[in-house]
Amino acid sequence: MAKLAHAQWSSKMAFVLAAAGSAVGLGNIWRFSYMVGDSGGAAFVLVYLACVALVGLPILVAEWMIGRRGQKNPINTMAELAANHGKSKAWALIGVSGVLAAFLILSFYSVIGGWSLNYTLSSVIGTFNGQDADGISGLFGGMLGSPVTLLLWHTAFMVLVVGIVARGVTKGLESAARLLMPALIILMLILVGYGVASGYFGEALAFMFRPDWSALNGGVVLAAMGQAFFTLSLGMGIMMAYGSYLGEDVNLISTARTVIILDTVIALLAGLAIFPIVFANGLSAGEGPGLIFVTLPLAFGNMAGGTILGLMFFLLLTFAALTSAISLLEPTVEMLEERTAMTRVTATLASGAGVWLLGVAALLSFNVWSEVLFFGLNIFDLLDTFTSKILLPLTGLGAIVFVAWCLKRESVEAELGLSATGVSLWNIIARYVAPIGVIIVFVTGLM
Repeated sequence: MAKLAHAQWSSKMAFVLAAAGSAVGLGNIWRFSYMVGDSGGAAFVLVYLACVALVGLPILVAEWMIGRRGQKNPINTMAELAANHGKSKAWALIGVSGVLAAFLILSFYSVIGGWSLNYTLSSVIGTFNGQDADGISGLFGGMLGSPVTLLLWHTAFMVLVVGIVARGVTKGLESAARLLMPALIILMLILVGYGVASGYFGEALAFMFRPDWSALNGGVVLAAMGQAFFTLSLGMGIMMAYGSYLGEDVNLISTARTVIILDTVIALLAGLAIFPIVFANGLSAGEGPGLIFVTLPLAFGNMAGGTILGLMFFLLLTFAALTSAISLLEPTVEMLEERTAMTRVTATLASGAGVWLLGVAALLSFNVWSEVLFFGLNIFDLLDTFTSKILLPLTGLGAIVFVAWCLKRESVEAELGLSATGVSLWNIIARYVAPIGVIIVFVTGLM
């Protein structure tokens, strides 16, 4: 049976919401705002924005451009574009590494998404109410120590993801983005409003935005560069896949700016929602992942209105996890749909089953397989390290180098729609600055 024509986004706004949804994930809710507060406040924000402009934006545009030109899954797109430009078919490995990265990341990301679902229910039934620090830590440790609990919530999360992606681009990805992104922003604003009323909003503002230029050093700049790269879902095949559904009428650079602004604003709003609660309860802002699953539940369980606030917060977290997770599954689904005789539904079920199975191995690394180590890492940490430190930088580097050095410059410049000065600036950034930035992130990540 002949394949249907390649799907397209119904509008630019649908694409922006879906791309922003992919970029806005669990890391935005705690990691970025914490990095801002701990690394110089507004000084860090300025460095981060510079890194986004010089590294993140050009790679994002490059991945969309590759996807739009190929109109296929990342592997086929890279292979065909390379052949059309007289380049080696080995460039298809960039597509392979992107699809593989998304598949591997979703396997352990789904486990964390399951934690969020679990904590949403716990907020509803009042599990955190009246708990002390030891009690909250015990709840988290008990969850990690129970393979049955982790399996249940990992499965529930993957069922949601598969159900959305199986519906296709417009009915699945678009509909989810149109619902979840506005809901996420509304929940965020409500929590920020509570922060303003709490009396500790000023402390949160000072923590996040007071410039501390003395805090800036090489390590902070590298952290900002790494965050600028990873926050935009680069190197995962996602943006190539999303770009393949994109029409020619969308300006890539202006759209990339919009997505980056949305991603950054939501990350900053998350900090303004979280830190007033932390400071109002005399808790530490420097808890990393524990801030979400230990520190905040302790606050919610011992404050007026904590049940409602906790429910809203973990719904927010779940929505952020879902918008990223559906984008992580899409590259594999698109590949199977185009490279095999599978229908959309069958490809989604097959991809989801594979991700779920690997996720089971990841969740078992917290309990019954905790002593199973590879290179000194359990399965969960191995998947995280291999993808974040190797696959993502290499895929992003390959994408920007391919666009900057292999595609015909005239056609790239025509697609970007820039002035002569803009074209010159693009060529400098895309050919030299962005690749060097990614190489620095890659090398320092391995040290």
